[in-house]
Amino acid sequence: MKNRFFLKNPIVMSGLLFGSFAPMLHAETTQESKTMVLPTIQVIGSQDDAVSKIPGAAVIVDQEQIQKFIPTSTEDILKRVSGVYVKPEEESAVVANIGMRGISSQDYKTLILEDGVPVAAGLFFNNNRYYNPRIQRMDSIEVLKGSSALRYGPSNIGGVINYRTKQPKDGALVDVSIGSWETYKTTVELGGSSPNKDSNFGAILSWAKSDGFMDKGYEMKDAVIKAGTAIGENQWLGVKFTHYENDANISYRGQFLGQYDAKKKNNPAPDDWFLTERNSFDINHRWNINADTELQTLVYWSEMNRDYWRYGVNGAASQAAGRWVYTDSVNGNNRAIERVGAETRLVAKHALFNIPSEAEVGLRLINEKMDDVTINATRATPRTGTIGKDIKDSAKSVALYAQNRLDVTDQLSVTPGLRIERYEQERSDKKNGGMVKTSNTEVMPGLGATFQVLPEVQLYGSVYKAFSPASNGDSLSNMKDQKLDAERSTNWELGLRGQKDILKYELTAFRMDFKHQVIPANSNSDFQQTNGGKTFHQGLEGAVDVNLGNGFDAFANVTWVADAQFKGDRYDSKNVMTAKGDNRIPYTPEWVANLGFGYTYAGLRTQLSANYMGSQFTDTMNTRPIAENTSGFFTGKLNAYTTVDLTSRYTLNDQVEFYGAVKNLEDKRYMASLRQGIYVGPERSFEAGVRYRF
Repeated sequence: MKNRFFLKNPIVMSGLLFGSFAPMLHAETTQESKTMVLPTIQVIGSQDDAVSKIPGAAVIVDQEQIQKFIPTSTEDILKRVSGVYVKPEEESAVVANIGMRGISSQDYKTLILEDGVPVAAGLFFNNNRYYNPRIQRMDSIEVLKGSSALRYGPSNIGGVINYRTKQPKDGALVDVSIGSWETYKTTVELGGSSPNKDSNFGAILSWAKSDGFMDKGYEMKDAVIKAGTAIGENQWLGVKFTHYENDANISYRGQFLGQYDAKKKNNPAPDDWFLTERNSFDINHRWNINADTELQTLVYWSEMNRDYWRYGVNGAASQAAGRWVYTDSVNGNNRAIERVGAETRLVAKHALFNIPSEAEVGLRLINEKMDDVTINATRATPRTGTIGKDIKDSAKSVALYAQNRLDVTDQLSVTPGLRIERYEQERSDKKNGGMVKTSNTEVMPGLGATFQVLPEVQLYGSVYKAFSPASNGDSLSNMKDQKLDAERSTNWELGLRGQKDILKYELTAFRMDFKHQVIPANSNSDFQQTNGGKTFHQGLEGAVDVNLGNGFDAFANVTWVADAQFKGDRYDSKNVMTAKGDNRIPYTPEWVANLGFGYTYAGLRTQLSANYMGSQFTDTMNTRPIAENTSGFFTGKLNAYTTVDLTSRYTLNDQVEFYGAVKNLEDKRYMASLRQGIYVGPERSFEAGVRYRF
């Protein structure tokens, strides 16, 4: 069994073969000079004072913190960051559902980047959730809120999350683990550099296979290849290629209430498959023109194919049986998305009215295309059939932004900014004929400030406008320009942060006022074709880290979304109420909290952490009992729950490290989310692994 496992895993084989070569490579490239760092876009920065320059809440989760949690996915890390919450669907987080600051976690108003490049399958097609980068490739995660998020867009209302991939290191590392549900994971990191360290390359190759919780199995392959070189003394060029593919036995369908109460563990949709493949290529150039001026240019391309094969159901028979009763019809909802983009940023230190300043000016172009095809298949021929829909969507966007930080005094800095973005959307019906298009221009000003009250206390605040475009599916639905305004929000925040001896803290009050929010409504798709009107969000978020001494440390953070509600009643095109004034927006828990205690001794690091997710509504009408509606969707109020994780790492020496994790230590059973059924939170699980560096 073990031999077959390694023979079937090319990543493991490549790591083992490289192992014999790695010592020679390492010996050849070991120099006292520093290895070149590949140029990459950072939304916060890596300097020691980077966070203090941001006039808003900002968090950097570094590699040390990531390793403490032994995460199963990026969501496993993000749910521990203040102001962020997730809507889980399966333990592997093949798809991502991320909310921030009172914005629904089933919505897509937070911009997700990787090394500064958008990774959402379609920024204008409402496909953000269909690709979730693997945590194995990440070195750190930047979470940016406040007016500094104005530099990035679109869909930056909640903020910006930037995954930063690992830099190449000389030598090789192999990481192998096994876990519950027959889960096997392998990651191989390879790297090398030229003798004078002015060029380097690296690769991160990951493979994972699992039967999955509730038999929601998957097989995932992920590769990142990076290389770069110095061009003279003041220019650097870096390239990155990624390949990802995942065959996941997952679906929109969950359990019926009776199955949940009976603690069933079978896959509710055993024949549904979510198949994804993505390739991307980035070119990044940095030019230090002089000591005060830097120009960075980024060109990127990506393509993604997502085939979703789902079996039809007999609704009446399903309700009678208390489980999904499937028919012989199969629906292939298949999409192919391509994106080409370019961005350039000029940062210059200067004096404005004799005030020391730093200006940033940028231009960004994006062109997206999507083929959206449905295939009517049958059980006998489940992957072929007649074409039911053949839509081609496209979108073009150009954005210009500028900001200038003025260091008015040694204590006070003020940063005004402006972003202007124009985008055009087009839809063609290749089967039935017809074409429709629309366009929009958004002007978004912002103003932020920081004030150093004391060496250990900094006050910050900002106000800015942000937007999220209506997707092609909404703005051009039924082959008609629905004349939807973009979702616009005016965001405010005020906070303080600092560090004193053993204590590090951050506390922020926030408020968002939406003019035209569109809330996904599972029970009524017509609601998505009209602007949702005004909504109101406000609350507090705070975080603290404490070094308790003698090897002990602790952290805690809490997010209180006091209000996330509609202003006034909402009606669809048929004059049916879809949301009541003062109702809570779906998937916006009032309270989210994290608490953890760690102990470090010699090479041992152990951590016990808890995540609390408050109760939340799952539909715009705020229905309470869990029930299926006439459209086959489940709605109701989800109860609060707390999960506890225990993780441990032991570093034997510079080469060998062992680690283990127990997730959901108390084996808590809970409803994680609802859609066409109940998504059950994963039961207690185990993982054990070893890392070896050549």
